[in-house]
Order: sequence, then C-alpha cells, then structure tokens
Amino acid sequence: MTILSNPLPIMSFDTVTTVSRSSSPIILAVESSCDETAAAISKNGELISNIVATQAVHENYGGVVPELASRAHQQNIVPVVHQALQEANITKTMLSAVAYTQGPGLLGALLVGSSFIKSLAWGLQIPLISVNHMQAHILAHFINQPVPSFPFLCLTVSGGHTQLVVVRDYLEMEIIGETKDDAVGEAFDKIAKLLGLPYPGGPHLDRLAQQGDPHRFSFPTTSVPGLDFSFSGIKTAVLYFLREQVRQNEQFVEQNLADLCASVQHTLVSMLLEKVTQAAEQTSTREIAIAGGVSANSGLRSQLQTIAGEKQWQVFVPKLAYCTDNAAMIAMTAHYQYLAGQFDSLGASPNPRLRFGSSN
Repeated sequence: MTILSNPLPIMSFDTVTTVSRSSSPIILAVESSCDETAAAISKNGELISNIVATQAVHENYGGVVPELASRAHQQNIVPVVHQALQEANITKTMLSAVAYTQGPGLLGALLVGSSFIKSLAWGLQIPLISVNHMQAHILAHFINQPVPSFPFLCLTVSGGHTQLVVVRDYLEMEIIGETKDDAVGEAFDKIAKLLGLPYPGGPHLDRLAQQGDPHRFSFPTTSVPGLDFSFSGIKTAVLYFLREQVRQNEQFVEQNLADLCASVQHTLVSMLLEKVTQAAEQTSTREIAIAGGVSANSGLRSQLQTIAGEKQWQVFVPKLAYCTDNAAMIAMTAHYQYLAGQFDSLGASPNPRLRFGSSN
C-alpha cells in the first residue's frame, strides 16, 4: 500500500498559514448571519460585485425562522457566489483570500457561510478571514465616497443590536453605549406587528409614518443612565395603549394608522438621537455616522440631519443597499484585515454572540 503525503501542505486545521500578501488583494466575502445570503468581490478595497438573495419564506411566519433560514442559505450560497464571481469577471484561482461573517447572528445560518468559505480556503490554499458583522456595518461607510475621518462616532442600529461606537481606526473600535434589552429594530418590527403590518414591519411602518402626524400620540420612554438604551418599555406601552383604544373603538388602529406609525417612529428616533447627542458632547466628536438596517429609516435620517445642522455635525449615511445585511461590507472589512495580516485558522468557529475584540 502506498500512502500519499498530504497534497495540501500550506494550511492546517489549527494554524494560520504564512503567506506572501498581494499588494492588490482580490477577496471573496460571504454574509449569512440571518436571512440574507450574500456574496461580494473586492479588489484592492474597491467593490466590483455584490449579490444578495433574500428569503421570502419568512413572510408567512411574521419573523425569521432559524431552521428555514439555514436551509435557504444552503440553497442560495453556491448560486450567489457563482454570480458574484461571474459579474466581477474573476475566477477562483485569482482570489487572494476568502472571508465570511463569524458573528453575531443565527448559529445555523453562520455555519452555512463559514463551512462553505472554509472549504474554499482549504481547496484553494488561500488565507481565511473571519469578520465581525457589526464591525462590518460600520466599515460600510468606506465602500463609497465621502468617507468619515477618524475618530468618528457611529450609531449602529439593527434588528438585533443598538450600539454607540467610537471608531478610532478601521479595526479599532469601542462600544460606549448599547441597549440593555431589545434592539431598536426589534421594537420597530414588534410594534409594527401590533399595528397589523406585514413582515418585515419596520419598513412598512416607516412608509406609513411619512403620511402621519408624529405628534398626534405620545408614548413614554425609558430612561437609562449613561449612553445605554432600553426599548422594551415602549413596546409594552404601545401594547397597553392599543388595547385600551380598541376596547373603546374597534376601528381605532385602521382609522389612525399613519398617525400611530409616525408617533411611534418619532418616539423611537428621538430616544436614539438623545443618546447620540450626549455621546457627541462627551467625546467632542462632530463626525457622526449611522449604520445597520435601521439606518435606512427615513425618520432617523431626517431628524439626524436636522440636529446636525443645529450642532454643526458632519453626517455620514451609507447607501441604502449597504444599510441592510450585505456582503460588500464583509468584503470591505476583510480588505483591511488582510492588509493588517489578520487571518484565521480553519478551526475558528462561528460565534452567535461575537463582540468587538472577542477572541475566536
């Protein structure tokens, strides 16, 4: 019997390979943290393709079903990656490295993306880069001009997170405030569901809010010390308010839907921007950025610009395509990690609760 030596000697399961780095790296990145399967290609930090496959299956359940999300990622990841390579006119052998979202996110969904990319890294014998999803949302600001200057303050808002982050460099960030319970995106979606709006509720609530009076109804807010947030209380307040009003008038929600949406949105956005203002004063920062899915909210964008005019802030908001989950932001983050030599081993595991500075 002849025993063949390992034909793939460069990379091992537990160690990171030492490689000669390209001065113009070409990176394939995938994003699979929740219900978007995405792939993107960057060349020397410039985005050259960005593909996203949405998962409509969750609309029937009023929220993301983790098992269904994982199955959809398995179905979508090969076609999405193939299309990203094709549109970029790049072959797999031209890649300098591959990257994936390590966390935070749904474990099953993260496993699909990480397993696929690890297999590709092993087969091509190229470096592997694991990316923090929330850090990537912030670095989406560097996909297109204009870009913020360091240091700047970023409000990162999504369905799972609400954070105030001081960004000192591409890979040096500090969370100075975050939600103590629910994320603001979850509050938007849950209240939208109470109002009878379809999934995903946040964008529907936003559209209706643009037609309503934001001062028609008043809702109590939760005061949290320092720069932290709390959004569980307003959900409960809206629930009790609607129950009482509907008890007196069954058509109350339908008759006042736009004003309800506008009032809820105004309250949630005001809670966010109150803390942003405090953080800007405490850090002496005049460059303010917003990132994450809720940064697409028209009320947040509008009120932020109003305050920016009063405070003489310079505001940075990503294009809508880079607010929600996408692989372009993963590729951008991976580019800077590549330049810094921050490669990972094939033994790195997805981490659903990954935070800035967490070890792999």
